[in-house]
Amino acid sequence: MYDVTIIGCGIVGSAIAYELSKKKLKCLVLEKENDVAMGATRANSAIIHAGYDPDEGTLMAKLNVRGAHLCEKLCEDLSVAYKRIGALVLAFSDEDVLTIKKLYKRGVSNGVEGLKILSHDETKAIEPNISDDVKASLYAPTTAIINPWEYALALAETAAINGVEIMLDSEVTDIKKMSGGFALTAGGKEFLTRYVINAAGAEADAVHDMALPHSFNIVPNKGAYYLLDKNEGARVNHVIFQCPSKAGKGVLVSPTIHGNLIVGPNSVDSEPDDTTAGADDLYFVRSVAVKSIPSIDFRANIRNFSGVRPNSDRDDFIIEAHGGFFDVAGIKSPGLASAPGIAEYVISLMEENGAVFRPKENYVSSRKQVRFNEMSHEERAVLVKDNPLYGRVICRCETVTEGEIIDAIRSPIMPRTVGAVKRRCGAGLGRCQGGFCEPRVLEILARELKVPIESLEKEKSGSYIVKRRED
Repeated sequence: MYDVTIIGCGIVGSAIAYELSKKKLKCLVLEKENDVAMGATRANSAIIHAGYDPDEGTLMAKLNVRGAHLCEKLCEDLSVAYKRIGALVLAFSDEDVLTIKKLYKRGVSNGVEGLKILSHDETKAIEPNISDDVKASLYAPTTAIINPWEYALALAETAAINGVEIMLDSEVTDIKKMSGGFALTAGGKEFLTRYVINAAGAEADAVHDMALPHSFNIVPNKGAYYLLDKNEGARVNHVIFQCPSKAGKGVLVSPTIHGNLIVGPNSVDSEPDDTTAGADDLYFVRSVAVKSIPSIDFRANIRNFSGVRPNSDRDDFIIEAHGGFFDVAGIKSPGLASAPGIAEYVISLMEENGAVFRPKENYVSSRKQVRFNEMSHEERAVLVKDNPLYGRVICRCETVTEGEIIDAIRSPIMPRTVGAVKRRCGAGLGRCQGGFCEPRVLEILARELKVPIESLEKEKSGSYIVKRRED
């Protein structure tokens, strides 16, 4: 019997697994997809929000500020790209000015540090490409950008190194209460566990209903994005927001951790698995974004994508105990920023409800990643001398080597698809979006996994790339 089973391995499930891996217990993560971080974690704005937006006294406010505080040190320990660049919330009208003043007061109450309200001239001085129509802005210097799926992967891999079992392609289809715990059916197998943590994202309500009477609804909400080439990456220096509305934080314009420019999202209710980026979605994003930054060159677009927010019919995160069953649901923005704080909160909630955890000795608390494109010439020479595979560049756009791809394939949570390799080492993230390197990545993946190349998939199950010709 497992002590704890987590359902879902997005950023929240990964963060909880990471925290639990510090304890002496038998822990299992069940993930329905063929890789971790395949839901909202894979497709979002990649922002570590400062914490001025959530209402005072909510779990969102408390855990956003706490999670953002923990994030920087976690990223340093786990070799995850992180950059604190600050954010500006733009005011275009007198009503907007009142809104940013409210956000300022709310942020101060929530414990956000360094907030300032800037005049038109002060805003233009640090962001010269912003619209001349801006009257003022709220400046939040603690806002950061990150690689969201790398963050989740790092947490999950570290958990795996420390003994947490992570089972992919294991969708939970039934939960039964039993004496001393629960029986879970997933991937055609039965798992016995004392405690269950429901971190199933857009399907958290369905998972809850397997074990308990219905009590909340997840309302999936889709947002589409433009990802622009690196020649647009310096268009702005900060994360640029417009004033938030009931639909969310609105369309943002921001540099990415890889040097691109991201623009989006919109907000449209959708199905849990609908990640299409339609023409109407993109038209809306583009028309709103140019109000903030009129000079964006959308001809530099290299990719469009959508993510699905696991919104709920409640106004706050749903983190509740029901005996040995714990809901961690409705984790919409600022969920990415809040994740480490959510994990801490869940552990404390479990302890309040009778769980006893003892610290683990010899816990592995860090990991190192080789990033060839960030090394000096001297560092590269040493690396290549030791292993010539680091001298063979496979992805020219991002300068990713065969050595890095093999490291990714041999990582604690082995990738099974081309997309999974991309998320681990960046091969295919650049201007050509894998047009040059994908065939070679396929060859390396087939060789290392010792499987036929036609059995490999691009992303989710069924997305085969190669078909062998039948004579």
